[in-house]
Amino acid sequence: MTIDRELLAILCCPETKQPVSLADESLVQRVNEAIGRGRLQNRGKQGVTQQVDGGLVRADAKIFYPIRENIPVMLIEEGIPLEEVG
Repeated sequence: MTIDRELLAILCCPETKQPVSLADESLVQRVNEAIGRGRLQNRGKQGVTQQVDGGLVRADAKIFYPIRENIPVMLIEEGIPLEEVG
């Protein structure tokens, strides 16, 4: 998964305004495995059922924002707490 560097440079967490970075493949795989187990909830307390193509990680490494169909989903309630991923 790649994302335009200029876009990545201007994206930030919508809640804390911390910068975000592209998640590595191992993290994306762990998130998708957690989704497959059916135990993952986003910040909006909704079950996450759709696999992700990639993700952006907040600078404090606490929140994962999914990328689906090459579009970053930068909504607070769509963020996935990384403590849920394990």
